Amino acid sequence: GARALATMKHVGVNVAADPLFTAAYTGVCGGLVLVSADDPEMHSSQNEQDNRNYAFAAKVPMLEPSEPGEAKEMVGLAFELSEELDTPVMLRITTRVSHVKGVVEKGVKLSAFAACGINRNPEKLVMLPAMARKRRLAVEARMQKCRELAETASFNRIEPGDTKRGFITSGVSYLYVKEAFPEAAVLKLGMCWPLPEQKIREFAAMVDELFIVEELDPFLETHIKAMGIACHGKDRIPNQGELNTAIVRQAIVPSSAPKLFQPVELPNRPPNMCAGCPHRGIFYNLARMKVFVSGDIGCYTLGFLPPLSAMDACVCMGASIPIAHGIAKALGEDGYNKVVSVIGDSTFIHSGITGLINTVYNNSASTLIILDNRITAMTGQQHNPASGSTIKGEAAASLDLPALCRAVGVKHVYTVNPHDIVETRKVLKEAIELAEPSVVISQAPCVLLPEMKAKKPITYFTHQTNCVGCMGCIRLGCPAISWTAFAEGEAESRGYKSTQKGVSQIDEILCNSCGQCASLCKFDAITRGEGK
Repeated sequence: GARALATMKHVGVNVAADPLFTAAYTGVCGGLVLVSADDPEMHSSQNEQDNRNYAFAAKVPMLEPSEPGEAKEMVGLAFELSEELDTPVMLRITTRVSHVKGVVEKGVKLSAFAACGINRNPEKLVMLPAMARKRRLAVEARMQKCRELAETASFNRIEPGDTKRGFITSGVSYLYVKEAFPEAAVLKLGMCWPLPEQKIREFAAMVDELFIVEELDPFLETHIKAMGIACHGKDRIPNQGELNTAIVRQAIVPSSAPKLFQPVELPNRPPNMCAGCPHRGIFYNLARMKVFVSGDIGCYTLGFLPPLSAMDACVCMGASIPIAHGIAKALGEDGYNKVVSVIGDSTFIHSGITGLINTVYNNSASTLIILDNRITAMTGQQHNPASGSTIKGEAAASLDLPALCRAVGVKHVYTVNPHDIVETRKVLKEAIELAEPSVVISQAPCVLLPEMKAKKPITYFTHQTNCVGCMGCIRLGCPAISWTAFAEGEAESRGYKSTQKGVSQIDEILCNSCGQCASLCKFDAITRGEGK
């Protein structure tokens, strides 16, 4: 009967959907809350799915806060609702609600968790068809009770105002509506599923014209129209990307008035791997090996961008290995030496191991590169089973990735230091040329790890007198390396060949002394810890 809360972004719910749907049937002993962080505008995501649809499909309640204080309160309400109705409860937040700052009032802190034990109830928890059919009836009865609660819930409220236009909205869209039309009547839905149908009918009868304002799918609109209520929704409001106050205002009351603030044209600032990132050396080599690179989710997805441009596909966590396997099988012998998958250590542990087992089992001639930087870097330096610490920083067993790969049947397992680009290229070439599965583990710590930042090493410098302007180091795409172009006639005046177009320069403040550029330079123009 212990309470539990799981957090994940929207695409994570795709992975959790199997147990979520069945948990709706089994019910819960203690409260169970699933926080789904949706990402309108796809700021850092591969799709823009609207997870309100999961609550509808799984037949579980969903709450949707508009600001931080409400989010905090709704977590407590979600637990209470979960325990009262014996159901998982979803809490949907979006990027803006997650990132905004606001006043949050402290509540009473629980001194300890409630005592819990093991209560055996196989008829409720073993979902064989005979038991599942009975639980199906319980699910429908529970949802009906939840609909009744929605009618009186404090977080579903009518805010009186001008009834010429009325708005039904939820989540962050509520804030946009209140700012765009502060005088209007509003029905704020803190519970976006199930809907309080009686309250919606009451509100619709109050207003002359009804608008449904919501980001992404016409979720509220569809269900309200199914009630026979006429309203405007996605005929006015965009169904993709984020909303804001200006978009909402313009959609409802189109105006040709000039904008008060003209958008400022900013220079493009594409994301980039950090200076000293160990992944850079791998992608630098792959870009020059004429192979299809199937990528995965992590910092290393940036290997797709110029100047590295070394990734051909990236779908979701764990997909890199099955995609490479499928392509290798489709190509047959023509696919030998042509297909590589790249995955981070934490993503490999999360959902890549099964793909590798399948690759070995079906004898696929593809090479897997595991980028082992000892941490889950992209999401904030969380520990994982290979890092030697729990997420709380306590000592833990460290997963032996080479041993794991050998245990599932990979005969050829290599470990490389990705900062040594030349040696890494030799190993990659050997592994890729094999006509059977192979694994290359690129092992070097993330430069953002506290221990790496604490002992910042001596930087590298460019001896510009030796630099021939080949731009080999520039093609690494390292933020610490810049290019100074020569004006006409400047090369000869500075002692260079007349055909030289410029020289490279290393910013010693940005440099993390990985040495990748030095391992590339054939002209001894880059050395460690010496004068410029």
